[in-house]
Amino acid sequence: MVRVHPEPPKKSKFNYMKNNGLRNTIYLIVIILLGLITYSLFSTPAVKPKEVNITDITNAVAEGKVEAITVDNDLIIANIKNNGQIEAYKEAGVGLKDYGITPDKVKIEIKNPDKNNAWLSILGTVLPFLLIGVFIYLILRQAQAGNIKAMSFGKSSARMFEGKKKITFKDVAGLKESKEELMEIVEFLKHPAKFRSLGAEIPKGVLLMGPPGTGKTLIAKAVAGEAGVPFFSISASEFVEMFVGVGASRVRDLFQKAKRNSPSVIFIDEMDAVGRQRGAGLGGSHDEREQTLNQILVEMDGFETDGRVIVLAATNRPDVLDPALLRPGRFDRRVILPLPDKKEREDILKIHSKNKPMAKNVDLAKIARATSGLSGADLRNIVNESSIFAARRNQKEITQQNLQESIEKVMLGPEKKSRLLSEKEKSIAAYHETGHAIVGKLLPNTDPIHKVSIVSRGMALGYTWSLPLEDMHLYSKSKFEDEIAQLLAGSVAEKVIFGETTTGAENDLQKATKIARDMIKVYGMSEKLGSVALGEREELVFLGRELGEHKNYSEKIAAEIDDEIRNIIVRNQTRAHDIISKHRKLIDHITKTLIKEETIEGDEFDKFFKK
Repeated sequence: MVRVHPEPPKKSKFNYMKNNGLRNTIYLIVIILLGLITYSLFSTPAVKPKEVNITDITNAVAEGKVEAITVDNDLIIANIKNNGQIEAYKEAGVGLKDYGITPDKVKIEIKNPDKNNAWLSILGTVLPFLLIGVFIYLILRQAQAGNIKAMSFGKSSARMFEGKKKITFKDVAGLKESKEELMEIVEFLKHPAKFRSLGAEIPKGVLLMGPPGTGKTLIAKAVAGEAGVPFFSISASEFVEMFVGVGASRVRDLFQKAKRNSPSVIFIDEMDAVGRQRGAGLGGSHDEREQTLNQILVEMDGFETDGRVIVLAATNRPDVLDPALLRPGRFDRRVILPLPDKKEREDILKIHSKNKPMAKNVDLAKIARATSGLSGADLRNIVNESSIFAARRNQKEITQQNLQESIEKVMLGPEKKSRLLSEKEKSIAAYHETGHAIVGKLLPNTDPIHKVSIVSRGMALGYTWSLPLEDMHLYSKSKFEDEIAQLLAGSVAEKVIFGETTTGAENDLQKATKIARDMIKVYGMSEKLGSVALGEREELVFLGRELGEHKNYSEKIAAEIDDEIRNIIVRNQTRAHDIISKHRKLIDHITKTLIKEETIEGDEFDKFFKK
């Protein structure tokens, strides 16, 4: 059954392109030079002259068959009229006159032996040095880059956003009081004289607290957009490294940058990564995280602090932060970002659906009512999922049905039509969900039934979905008792109809037992034990999300707690049994319809009771 209720610095692109362009230019020059040398050394004439004896050339000259003669050292090339070229080698040191070849008989051209090889000689001399120089340059450049990286190991990797109004408070729906608190910070940064004339001092630190997805990082971006001053953004996890002292060095560098650009704002996301309480870990006094935290404390309120640097931090675990971090003078102001109420959820849905083609029948107020207890991030995901549903079905607009389906997918899990049940299992699941629905309908302090289904979603074979009419902040004992009865009604229906229970009630039993235990130990709703809080929870720092409980009561009280929890479970189990036994015919009728239709909407479910 489902019940819904509140609950390293990046290199700039310009530098990257500049470095790549220089390297590519050098490579291109080297390739061209090597290509020219290769071409010159191995290129051959298109048509090689026929090789003959020197006598043949002499005879051809005497007969007037030669147009011109080219002399290249000892090589003689003769151009025969209309018959190509022939070549022959003469004896070294012997001139053409000795062979009877004179300028009056034929045109003679003497080639300069150094003309063709001059540039090759130059390249042969210069190219080795050029290649060696390029190689040394690349090696030194690589070494310099590594050295710069090593020297900047202790530098902060914070990104600075200056005067970029991408997101403002208008883009953040709800959170009216939180925006008013932060607007004072923005006003002080813009007009500090107005506050200082009255002796007011701006808080040095502002801690944004709230559940995940409520918009802590988003509202910090809005502060950056509204303030128009240098805004440094960094995640707390970026301070911590394997080497001790690096985190503290990065903190110092970050605050130095902020002071040089003051007035400015520093935003540290996920502050609990370094701000956890000191002395509770296993790292000793030289724990890197504690060293980083110590440096943050000194920078915020030490000897050399700057009143024009404001620190903004976000966390969803304020309970684990060090007390020294939360005292006045450090984080003076704490801004709580709660889960949105119904009106705020509607405003958030309007923002996220602003640039999406919504059908005319879309009622965002109804969607807001159906999403009680969800955060802004959840609502954004719901609108996005509805867009995916519409695109998958080739629709031009997002309909109310798309939004309803996306709510079920986000809250209950994806639909699994491929999970086929046997007829008996389907019948058991239908009676189970009908039991939840009947008891939830007839008890006065339960939420209205929104939908009953035996279509598998997530890990559940079926679900009964209850939605509150309004957001609730206070819960009474009778409200808890009726919820426990509704949770137990599924297994009770199985027992009444089939004579035994199945494993399908596992999750219901866990939820019912937890509510009963909290009633006794946390809320003091036991008449026998009185209004006493029993047990204190403590976080085991190095065991992740696990919680240890400090037992501050005796074994006798522990036994009485168990008895009281058991009495609550048995009492409400009996109430559910009486309702199901009394309305057996109605249950059979609803179950028959549920097996046939697989899903019954809330309006259709109410019609069974009108009859």
